[in-house]
Amino acid sequence: MPQLPAHPHLDQLRRQARELHRAAAAGDESALQRLRAAAADTNSGPVTLSAAQLALAREYGFASWPRLKDEVERRHAAEAPDRTGAPAQVPVPVAEPGDGDADELIAGQYADRPHLRPVLDAVLAAAPALGPLTVVARRTCVSLLSAGRTFAVVQPTAKSRVDLGFRLEGTEPGGRLRVARNIGSGTINLRIALTAPGEVDDEVIGWLRRAYEQSVAPPAPRQPARRPAPVVGEMTVRIDGTDLPGLTCQPEPDGPAHRNIHVALHGKSQDRSALLMPGQPWLATEPAPADVPSVRWEVLVKVRRGEDGFDFGGPFVRGDRTDRHLGLAWGDVPGDGTLRLFRGAKLRLVDVDPSLIEQALRPGLRLVARVRLTDAKGNPICARLHPPYLTWTTEAADR
Repeated sequence: MPQLPAHPHLDQLRRQARELHRAAAAGDESALQRLRAAAADTNSGPVTLSAAQLALAREYGFASWPRLKDEVERRHAAEAPDRTGAPAQVPVPVAEPGDGDADELIAGQYADRPHLRPVLDAVLAAAPALGPLTVVARRTCVSLLSAGRTFAVVQPTAKSRVDLGFRLEGTEPGGRLRVARNIGSGTINLRIALTAPGEVDDEVIGWLRRAYEQSVAPPAPRQPARRPAPVVGEMTVRIDGTDLPGLTCQPEPDGPAHRNIHVALHGKSQDRSALLMPGQPWLATEPAPADVPSVRWEVLVKVRRGEDGFDFGGPFVRGDRTDRHLGLAWGDVPGDGTLRLFRGAKLRLVDVDPSLIEQALRPGLRLVARVRLTDAKGNPICARLHPPYLTWTTEAADR
């Protein structure tokens, strides 16, 4: 039985009842079953809006629609008013011009998973406390915007899960926060999986608030352009990968399964074998099937030395000054000249002991990264790599 959100709103409940009524009137069997279940003790089950309201009320554990309304009004009366003295109102979703009706867009998202709709309602009920915002219904998700900038997205991504995605700068995944992929726009970088409205708790609202505050914060003042530090030489870097995970995996139990997995080096060099990565500016360089005993890549990295230490460049070096790294790409290879990226891993050059960099710059030596490519769950290793999955050493170039 779904739980009533902690901060329910009558307009949201009326909208759910209308959607249920429309679905039942159109002959949707799951909607009709919900109406029949509610009308089991009345010997009557016509497809009316009142019947849909009764079904919704009983699903939330109330004997009738008036009882449900009374509980909603009681909770609103108990809530503290905002600074203007008026109770906060749940924002009503709107649709972009030409996209259709917002209610119908949302109904389509949850048509085959109505038990997850209360999760969206719980998020929207928490939204007014954040500050002025707009809720935009799209075909696959609902976006939360402040000052025209999307800071969060609610998207049903599986039959048993809704992903609440955040745009959070400077925050690493951990705990309930997972890396977000294919959620909303490309600016959403982290997510929390939700399966019931009760999971929209203080922690989730805290992350919502942080994302909102970042979105309305004034932009940082522009820093004057830095003059590049002088080049001190080129360093050969070899990556030795072992313990590959195999050609298939399903990192999340309710997520997609991946087949014919390959691993490749992120790069922009045109003189090596490579596959295109749709939607990515980088190439998947020298891809290898993920069931081979080991893989190896070797690249040249330009090394600069400034007042704050070493910096790195070259066609295979990614990231800004504080995050220079070599990247590995995991993806499905369907045989059409592309690698369909689903995971990536970072080998951060900025984490390497400067004394090792000094050694690797000497003639006849190179920097070696040894990488274990399967994580503790048997899936392709991803994100920022640390020991024991990654070790850096130097060795003679002729070994």
